[in-house]
Amino acid sequence: MPRGSVRLVFHGGGHSEDNIKLNREALRMCREKDPVIAYIPACSIDAESDFLEFARGFQELGVGRFLYFPIDVPFDQTMLTQVFSANIIHLSGGNTFYFLKWLRRTKLMTKIKEFVRNGGVLTGLSAGGILMTPDISSASYPEFDCDENEEHLRDLRALKLVNFEFFPHYRNSKRYERELINQSKLIDYPIYGVADGNGIVVEGEKTSFVGKTLCFYKGKKIVIGR
Repeated sequence: MPRGSVRLVFHGGGHSEDNIKLNREALRMCREKDPVIAYIPACSIDAESDFLEFARGFQELGVGRFLYFPIDVPFDQTMLTQVFSANIIHLSGGNTFYFLKWLRRTKLMTKIKEFVRNGGVLTGLSAGGILMTPDISSASYPEFDCDENEEHLRDLRALKLVNFEFFPHYRNSKRYERELINQSKLIDYPIYGVADGNGIVVEGEKTSFVGKTLCFYKGKKIVIGR
């Protein structure tokens, strides 16, 4: 996909009050005075409260129109059309493997890529951010803190909207650091470790960082931002 058309926000995690700066970036790139934001949860079970918190965060920034679109329950074509006519689509946090399974099962991977290609703003928190990268490998490590692959997925390929790996909820610890250094030796692009409340904004060819990010590349660690 041509990078010039891409407008993405990666959220490392946290609550709505932690993500105000990143939400403002999404609205800035949206360039719409009265935007519609569609929220796609990773799983429909107990997702409504997270959606309401998400909506409240944007309501404080003046947004009043939202769509809630769980994909692991039946939906109709009318709702699907409305969601992909929104200005911003948000992919929530949750189990990355389960989310990927349902995005494939509902054939929404291609539609999301088309949405981004056509100028829509795509944002993702934790699992939602991982799904925007080449694959979801970062959800499978470290062993002491990873998503369970209860779906038994072997094909981990994701949306591939960027050429980096995203590791959310990063914590400043030797165990995390060792794991990401080792993982970075296995791939040809960087891994960005991002803590809750921090994030990455991709706008065309430009990648910027909100808050501190740790870049792991070819066995090296680089600190970006503060």
